[in-house]
Amino acid sequence: MTSFKAFWVEKTDEGVNHQIIERATSELPAGDVLIRVKYSSLNYKDALSAKGMPGVTRNYPHTPGIDAAGSVVESASPDFSEGDEVIVIGFDLGMNTSGGYGQYIRVPAGWITPMPRGMKLRESMIIGTAGLTAALCFDKLLRMGAKPEDGPVIVTGATGGVGSVAVSLLAQQGFEVIASSGKADKVEYLKKLGAVEVVGREALNEQNPKPLGGMDYAHGIDTVGGEILSNVIKSLKHSGSVAICGLVASPVFSTTVLPFILRNVNVLGVDSVELAIEEKTRVWGLLATDWKLNQLDDMAIEIGLEGLSGAIDTIFDGGMTGRTLVVHS
Repeated sequence: MTSFKAFWVEKTDEGVNHQIIERATSELPAGDVLIRVKYSSLNYKDALSAKGMPGVTRNYPHTPGIDAAGSVVESASPDFSEGDEVIVIGFDLGMNTSGGYGQYIRVPAGWITPMPRGMKLRESMIIGTAGLTAALCFDKLLRMGAKPEDGPVIVTGATGGVGSVAVSLLAQQGFEVIASSGKADKVEYLKKLGAVEVVGREALNEQNPKPLGGMDYAHGIDTVGGEILSNVIKSLKHSGSVAICGLVASPVFSTTVLPFILRNVNVLGVDSVELAIEEKTRVWGLLATDWKLNQLDDMAIEIGLEGLSGAIDTIFDGGMTGRTLVVHS
């Protein structure tokens, strides 16, 4: 049995409170592999869990953290040995299973990706769930035949974790990127990541009763949903695709069949939580090789467990930019 520090969320009739506590590895849930966590990251879903939002985490007290990267300490699986560096994201980690905001996790072997050659633990958690989701969106666009010569790709919610990685990845792969953001002071940040143009969120957020708009974008990656997604769909070129993965504006959007039957457009859903581990592992491998990002440090800040409460409030205030790396001392 080993003692370790964990970020602890308690939910009472008076509200939700956070503290850092000492736990024992014997208190962790059953699983095949015990992992010493070196890094985690902060995602919107973590913030929802940490605030006790309905429909996210069922039982409290709880340790969030849907991302974790570290080294195997004990393994009952033939696929992993002591000392192996590994990544765990998604499935039930940090939702109803003690997550990466603890210095140890115990999980099923089927949730684990071996650290791909060419990637470091720290890099993997700057990417994290948000970055893997961006890469899965990009992968879906490529599967639909997207090419740089098609024209500009719009990325909505571009200063967020998914958006930042999407802008950087698309730009590095030769695509012309138009970034959409509600943060007027982050134009230079987005251009540094590779955006050739930044448009204000209000330009895409206006209600438009017309079933079709101008064919402004070849493809898109949407992280926000709502009216913005509706307008992106209306503004795609013939045979364009938009990969969707978020709902921070709204889970609801409206459209007609006309963009689909007159312009042959495609709406592509992306899930990084329950996706098969083989697919996650494949895309992690691409992020370590052909899609390796050279601007990770430009989009990352570092905090420890003691900084989580403040960072969670920043997410809910709409003030978070890029990726927040959680470092275990």
